[in-house]
Amino acid sequence: MKLTSFFSLIILTGSAFAAELTPAEISIQKAEQQIAQHPDHIPYYSGLAMAYARRARETSDDRYYTKAEETLQKSFELAPDNFDALKVKAWLFLGRHEFAKALELATTLNQRTPDDITVYGYLADANAELGNYQAAVSAAQWMLNLRAGNVAGLTRAAYQRELHGDIPGSIDLMQLAYDATPYQEAEDRAWLLTQIAHLHYLAGELDQAERYANGALGLFPGYHYALGTLAQVRTAQHRDEEAADLLRQRYNAAQHAENLYALAEALSRAGHAAEASTAYAEFEKKALLESNRGDNANHELIAYYVDVAHEPAKALKLAQEELVRRHDVFTVDAYAWALAANGDYAKAKEQIQAALAVGVKDPRILNHAAAITVRAAGTLRAGRD
Repeated sequence: MKLTSFFSLIILTGSAFAAELTPAEISIQKAEQQIAQHPDHIPYYSGLAMAYARRARETSDDRYYTKAEETLQKSFELAPDNFDALKVKAWLFLGRHEFAKALELATTLNQRTPDDITVYGYLADANAELGNYQAAVSAAQWMLNLRAGNVAGLTRAAYQRELHGDIPGSIDLMQLAYDATPYQEAEDRAWLLTQIAHLHYLAGELDQAERYANGALGLFPGYHYALGTLAQVRTAQHRDEEAADLLRQRYNAAQHAENLYALAEALSRAGHAAEASTAYAEFEKKALLESNRGDNANHELIAYYVDVAHEPAKALKLAQEELVRRHDVFTVDAYAWALAANGDYAKAKEQIQAALAVGVKDPRILNHAAAITVRAAGTLRAGRD
């Protein structure tokens, strides 16, 4: 089937899915029925907890993580050390951005059952977020070694290729993952289409990025991830009013601090200064409330203190604290940007080059790198003069 006709089919049939239960809701309903019939059957509790975690991704509603944790507690009461429940616990650590805890638990589970593909996926995720890229690549490769072509392994490998700068290779793997995903898994397929859209955006292929993002929205209407990616495309196309509208929709669907920051930026670009100012102020309040949690908006808060509020000392303190939690390229970039704002251009250049050495092609990181390099060179020339 040609690409154009495929996406036409998605758009035409997308409305039918809106009136139906989502895949996660179906899984929740089924698991609840199973538990009602067999309350002592341990695997059903893990299934329900994982279904809640999937629903959290569908909706971006953290309350489903709490439901998952409560369900796991019942599972542990029946069998304190059961493997399936511990795997879900590792997934919940990842969902809450408690990456060090996720890595510790996944490592223990991997030692206990060395051929479990899902556990290798958690090792890949946790190591990537902590900046342990060699270990992340190794874990993703093990997933594919154990079962060639499995979707979870393909998506992890694709993310590693993205981080290391191989955007075409990443697109190829995401497409393979999409092709292997069952038709009824609407949210999974929408997520994969969104990732492909994001990759085309990174490659500067805006028409393709737009097409895939719209395909995701046709498949899963109002999908918050796809709204964000389409807004990035609109910004790159200088369609700032449309970008702001998309980000309003995303924030209404997923009222997280990082989404509010993106909306405030878009409002400012679109010329809505008063509304942007209000959004920035609300963002700062929300972001500070969660700044000591794993799942925070500290990257955005650092950017706010540097680029908007012009309070570089606050930015640097926050960046140093976040660097203790994780050492991925995005945190290193935030640290470098804060260093530059505080006038330490030599160290900022050292840090941003460490991020670039991984191969990342993220536009914000590349823009920061260019600005830091210019400022560092200017400082060096001034010192010689």
